[in-house]
Amino acid sequence: MNITLRQLTYLLSLEQHRNFSRAAEAVHVTQPALSMQIRELEQSLGLTLIERRPRDIRLTRAGRMVLEHARRIQAELKSLEAELRRGQGQINLGVIPTIAPYLMPRALPRLRELQSGLRLREARTEVLLEELMSGKLDAVVIATPAADMETRLLFEDRFLLAGTQQALAANYGLAPDALDPGDLLLLDEGHCLADQALALCGTTRATQSVDLGASSLATLCGLVGEGMGLTLVPELATLTETLAAPTMALARFNEEPSRQIRLVRRKDVADDSEWFAKVATILAEVGTALVEDVRRKVPKETRPTPALRVAE
Repeated sequence: MNITLRQLTYLLSLEQHRNFSRAAEAVHVTQPALSMQIRELEQSLGLTLIERRPRDIRLTRAGRMVLEHARRIQAELKSLEAELRRGQGQINLGVIPTIAPYLMPRALPRLRELQSGLRLREARTEVLLEELMSGKLDAVVIATPAADMETRLLFEDRFLLAGTQQALAANYGLAPDALDPGDLLLLDEGHCLADQALALCGTTRATQSVDLGASSLATLCGLVGEGMGLTLVPELATLTETLAAPTMALARFNEEPSRQIRLVRRKDVADDSEWFAKVATILAEVGTALVEDVRRKVPKETRPTPALRVAE
């Protein structure tokens, strides 16, 4: 019997995608190559693992048993890779784009004292979670819940309404879901901040009269500061973006919507969790200090706050 890691990897991909073509694409091989490896695995075991159907595949009882072992082997390999990295003083940390530019520059000095080999990866939530599950990342900082993960809540990041003073005066005191969707500018699809804004405002992209699909908060803040509409800005980004867009004004909602910033890692990691707790503590302290500073500079008041005051 000669079972290879490659064969088990292909079986895992096949079970996930339920299709030979999609499974092969996911592991970057041709469909014939993947099919051949699955057949060789079946021949080596003397068992049928896959029921092949015209538009679908189904694992046999033996296939499910082999799959469970394959998952355990894959998890052990991921843990081994992560332990070897950290044994060499390296932590791979992923951060989403609406957090990284604002939190990490202030947190990095303390994080590097903790772990000199820290490496950062900035990408959208779904990409970071995929890389976390594949073992490429040790932990990720995100703003959405992650099922079946070890999670540390870091801090609450509230949303402010941003636009020109004139635009905010016309909308001041409104709840997020009372805003005109046609006035709302969002990040492009795939950013969790855009999804959160849509949910808070009770709207969809289809109802927007303007959808610029901006790729960064800096772009949005510059646009709304020039009178092109309104947007929601998290407190975490306020100090940085108001320096770049001094014509932008800010207002708080009466009942403030917010997002929860989280540090997440896989539950199946077998290493000491001391580093994870220390990283969480640093990020929580730095993030909390940032948002509390903004809350002092932009308190709830009866009129919109000029952005220039926030940067002072």
